[in-house]
Amino acid sequence: MRIAVAIPCYKVTQHVLGVVSAIGPEVEAIYAVDDACPDGSGHYIEEHNRDPRVRVLYNPENRGVGGAIVTAYEAAIADGMDIVVKIDGDGQMDPKLLPLFVRPIVRGQADYTKGNRFYRPESLSGMPPVRLFGNAVLSLLTKFSCGYWSSMDPTNGYTAIHTSVLRKLPLHKLERRYFFETDMLYRLNTIRAVVHDVPMDAVYADEESNLKISKVLPEFLGKHVSRIFRRYFYLYLLRDFNVGSLYSILGVLLCMVSVVFGGVHWIHSMSSGQPASSGTVMAAALPLIIGIQFLIAFLHYDVSNVPREALSPELTDEH
Repeated sequence: MRIAVAIPCYKVTQHVLGVVSAIGPEVEAIYAVDDACPDGSGHYIEEHNRDPRVRVLYNPENRGVGGAIVTAYEAAIADGMDIVVKIDGDGQMDPKLLPLFVRPIVRGQADYTKGNRFYRPESLSGMPPVRLFGNAVLSLLTKFSCGYWSSMDPTNGYTAIHTSVLRKLPLHKLERRYFFETDMLYRLNTIRAVVHDVPMDAVYADEESNLKISKVLPEFLGKHVSRIFRRYFYLYLLRDFNVGSLYSILGVLLCMVSVVFGGVHWIHSMSSGQPASSGTVMAAALPLIIGIQFLIAFLHYDVSNVPREALSPELTDEH
């Protein structure tokens, strides 16, 4: 396996060389992407770096972390790499953990691995409470929108992916900014790729993160809702029509019937001053109860439908 590391470089001149020096010999290539950095990260690396594995790539304009990583992904595919590991250049991700991210992919157990700072309570001791709460909320939303119900910490940028899977993704459509990691999970689910979480500790250097949970949470909420409906339409109506599709459709229809029927009789009761009969109440409540049960059954089906067979060995053979 030819392993490469992608490092997005934006205002990281104080830490990036330390990150590069900590990357082990198992890595064949290191792509440092200067995302139109005002500090000139790319030129700084070229001037001070002594590692021959490093190749500096330049984006003509700032494209965000997603745009920087896509640039590195395209270079890795062109150079014939097998696995690309994404490590931030701000010193908050330990390069020594890289074998843990690569191993499941090498063994054919996963197509994509990502860090999870929620795995051990001790690893969260350094995380600010606001960020902890924000990440928990985003993790819950991501389970609904992306379909990886056993995955947590969706904003964690320490990731690894097999390039055969990258070739199946529409890289030009990926989100360019902070929603990039979540959008990757959504795209991976549409091709039924296997995702594994890798436990890791939260590390905070003196470099301040540009991601402000309080600011991005409303924006993320809208994007999550959009992907919930898109994922449902693609996986349960367009690509396949299965028992989960029946559960969801019947559940929604029965709930709507209950709300409309009950609402009409409630308005009539309010206007006439006559209370609805017990039979009318039951006729309104029963479809709602059954509809909720159907929706719970659909949710159970979706949870059990998480991809479990890795694509990368098969895709590698085809390639």
